[in-house]
Amino acid sequence: MTQDAATRQRLQFLVRVVQRESDHLALTDRRLYQQPFTSARAIALQDNPDEAERVEAFVGRFGRLQDTLGDKLLPAYLSAEGESPGTALDRLDRAEQLGLLSSADEWLAMRKLRNQMVHEYIEDPNILADALNNGHRFVPILLDVAEALTQAIGRRGWLQ
Repeated sequence: MTQDAATRQRLQFLVRVVQRESDHLALTDRRLYQQPFTSARAIALQDNPDEAERVEAFVGRFGRLQDTLGDKLLPAYLSAEGESPGTALDRLDRAEQLGLLSSADEWLAMRKLRNQMVHEYIEDPNILADALNNGHRFVPILLDVAEALTQAIGRRGWLQ
């Protein structure tokens, strides 16, 4: 299947965005998790603006990468393949079938966590620490999906 120039440019642009977002998330993840994130660290955020900014950056970058992958790059890739992107659940199921992600259910769990971290101000330090630690555990999965999609697009010759 040949792709028109606009489709290729869109895919190339989204891959560049995903690569940049992946790099930023990985950097923030390394900086935030040099030591375990505990409820004591969560309590100390009010007195440590640098740490609070790192937490905010982590949450924002986690959510942004997941949004870009699931809501932009994956549908664009499926469309370029000649498939109807369908609903979010359809896209996730298809991505799992194609081996682009290991589990649609795991992605939905990440989405729920992302929504909790982004849309709810978490006051309980234990809940905040748990949410952030769960996000940290999901980072490699997000980065793997980004890499799998990038490689799939590259194999089709759409990155040239």
